[in-house]
Amino acid sequence: MKLRLAALFACLMAMSPAYAVEPGEALADPALEARARDLSSDLRCLVCQNQSIDDSHAPLAKDLRVLVRERLTAGDTDEQVRDYLVQRYGDFILLKPPLRIGTLLLWGAPFLVLLAGGFGLIIAARRRVSVAVATGLDDDEQARLDKLLGG
Repeated sequence: MKLRLAALFACLMAMSPAYAVEPGEALADPALEARARDLSSDLRCLVCQNQSIDDSHAPLAKDLRVLVRERLTAGDTDEQVRDYLVQRYGDFILLKPPLRIGTLLLWGAPFLVLLAGGFGLIIAARRRVSVAVATGLDDDEQARLDKLLGG
């Protein structure tokens, strides 16, 4: 029983989110640390590209986490830190980039892929029907088939 409880506890611990923030990076002020975590969770790791810098173990993500904390300690607002990083790395650093002319393709790409896939399926279905109709049997072939099938 104790072994099962220990295994269950180990499984639950493994499922908890593992943040990449190292103890040396954390700020002493809990309010500043909370702001840093909030900002870091909205910033994309430029190496991993599908993780926030808060979740990534990449060296660049660590550097960005340290930079965010330095800027906050220096007195920057959250918006100033975000603007600084966008100016330096572009809108790509934001996990949720704003809807602008420059990011329109980024926001519209999933819909374009769905439309292209839908059109591809429609074209494939039409080709399948036309091939089935084109490969029909003529009268002699149908008679031979009926004879072979015993009809």
